[in-house]
Amino acid sequence: MSNATNELMSEHRAIERVIGLLERASERMERGEQLPPAILAKAHGFLSEFVDKCHHAKEEGALFPAMAKNGVPTEGGPIGVMLMEHDEGRRYVAALGEALPGYAQGDPKAVAAVATNIRRYAQLLRAHIQKEDNVLYPLSDRVLSAGDKHGLEDEFARIEREVTGPGEHEKHLALIQELEAAAG
Repeated sequence: MSNATNELMSEHRAIERVIGLLERASERMERGEQLPPAILAKAHGFLSEFVDKCHHAKEEGALFPAMAKNGVPTEGGPIGVMLMEHDEGRRYVAALGEALPGYAQGDPKAVAAVATNIRRYAQLLRAHIQKEDNVLYPLSDRVLSAGDKHGLEDEFARIEREVTGPGEHEKHLALIQELEAAAG
């Protein structure tokens, strides 16, 4: 694997940690437990900021265009599937965010919406990550030249600097530890 795909896979491991926490949170909610709204808000922030504005930004802004430039179709192929799943995940995260204020007030419909969107998002992302780790990233390593791979590393660094923001990656990795500690 190239340094760029290794970086994305490392981010997947971080994302899976949060997904696991959210799945356990959803199960607890479905048993009638009320979790601290602030913890769910922080987890929602992680999904919006780290997953979408960092990880997906690297894929959509750098990896997928590099693969397309090297003959991998963006529609109907693996890239098209990944893009559709990114959009589906964004819808779940948006619905989760919309339900959080009602959840904080104990609204049963909002509690159900939070649990449902967490469960659906987690299911989607677990399958999505498997496809990327086992199909898309190995494909990218086969079709991209050494120069393309080095260019991806530079582009990922630019995205971290200009899109995600300095120090944000590290802040979100620290947040995972905070969420794990809060989950017990």
